[in-house]
Amino acid sequence: MAQSAFEQILKSLASVITWQGNRIVVNKEKKIPEKIDGLIHEAVFGDAESKTAARWIIWETAQALGIRPASIHEFYMAIGRGDVAGRFTVPAINLRMLAFDSARAVFRAARKLDVGALIFEIARSEIGYTDQRPAEYATAVLAAAIREGFRGPVFIQGDHFQASAAKFASAPEAEVKTMRDLILEAIAAGFYNIDIDTSTLVDLSKPTLDEQQGLNYGLCADFTKFIREHEPKGITISVGGEIGEVGQKNSTPEDLDAFMKGFNAKRGGITGISKISIQTGTSHGGVVLPDGTLAQVAIDFEALKILGQKARKEFGLGGAVQHGASTLPETAFHKFVEAGTCEVHLATAFQNLIMEHEAIPESLRQEMHEWVKTNAAGERKPKDTDAQFFYRSRKKAVGPFKKQFWSLPDGTREEISASLQKMFSFLFEQLNAAGTTDTVKKLIKAPEIHLPLPAGGL
Repeated sequence: MAQSAFEQILKSLASVITWQGNRIVVNKEKKIPEKIDGLIHEAVFGDAESKTAARWIIWETAQALGIRPASIHEFYMAIGRGDVAGRFTVPAINLRMLAFDSARAVFRAARKLDVGALIFEIARSEIGYTDQRPAEYATAVLAAAIREGFRGPVFIQGDHFQASAAKFASAPEAEVKTMRDLILEAIAAGFYNIDIDTSTLVDLSKPTLDEQQGLNYGLCADFTKFIREHEPKGITISVGGEIGEVGQKNSTPEDLDAFMKGFNAKRGGITGISKISIQTGTSHGGVVLPDGTLAQVAIDFEALKILGQKARKEFGLGGAVQHGASTLPETAFHKFVEAGTCEVHLATAFQNLIMEHEAIPESLRQEMHEWVKTNAAGERKPKDTDAQFFYRSRKKAVGPFKKQFWSLPDGTREEISASLQKMFSFLFEQLNAAGTTDTVKKLIKAPEIHLPLPAGGL
């Protein structure tokens, strides 16, 4: 009888792990990293059966090593109570490209600086254009943790699980179902942190703040209830809310009051959110000028400070969250700590570094450029220069070119990873996240969670 993919992969790993009592047992921990590169490649690019088997083995091996997907909820609640010493901002890192190599760079930087308070995330929109479903993304992160010898809680987050205003207006029930399906898929993959973004439904034309925020807080409460009904035993998923859509009107204390009072009334007795995202003047990806350079952005750090203090003092949250920050000048990042920012989301700068890295073959870059010109032409605005159009639209090529980037020579990927590690280290230091490992481990108890055996399991 032919062996299943599960049996074949497990046999290839027999020198380091074994199958005992329905559990993966790691026999040679120091030898595990050398087996991971092939395993993660199978988990991303193998056939359906091989992907499922490889992902399951990576998950269970991580569990055996004490690498556990976890919720940051209790950590943020402790910050809200004033029980966490020191001032720092938690970096939330979106990995759009080369997820495994990029996550390895994150873990190397984190281990060197003793960073435990950090989040890996991917947004609803990114899941689509990067061709990374939640199970694949979580697997890449866990594989990177194994590869780099990281141990402890790993925070994986659904960023901007966002309601489409247009789709909600035309077919609200269908859009709610789409959101719920994504939430279930994410939880099953180990996303125990989910940012619900219904701020797209805020209607500033309404006469009162409560009416403006009504759909936003009502749906956020409904989705929070749904999450609580489906979270794994022993896990309180960290849920984030959002009161102002990124790139739109800056948030005010009055907006926060309206949202939180409405949300708390609607949620009833269930556990609520742990943080609140606000708008302070940024936009996703930055504002690109006609020559392709980025415009300087004036973040309202005072608003961040005031709303963060209010969120902690009056509502017991971890604080305020800043989106769209990775393309800011290097001199700006320490200001997030000074303003008491709970969490800052970082994405586009890492994509830019990879796409523009000198190690990338120019032929590959040109091929992507031509793909964007042909396949994303509908996104070009009438007054766009070529530089503006390509900068904004090239992210759409990430998914179609995923395999080409994963297939770059080892030396090329190592050069890129080294550059990313330098960037991550800088950000961790600027955000004062170094030295947070012990605090995280004291506050976060990540339970051991096992997944059902895949088809063909022993």
